[in-house]
Amino acid sequence: MPNMTIRVPDDLKSAIDAHPEINWSEVARQAMWQYVQKLEVAEEIAADSALTQDEADILSEELKRDIADHYRD
Repeated sequence: MPNMTIRVPDDLKSAIDAHPEINWSEVARQAMWQYVQKLEVAEEIAADSALTQDEADILSEELKRDIADHYRD
């Protein structure tokens, strides 16, 4: 299985370090899978719509950006 390195703010790292009993790699893996699944749903909705490809691409990018913003906050 490949490895990934992610950067987190110091306060998040401190909170993570306060809970060594948690498998943080698994938490991250599950969160990434959930994010990918939401992206796939957005892409499927866009693909099945009556929108033009350009309109669907714009909608898809907006949804991805909104989802990313949600998880950044």
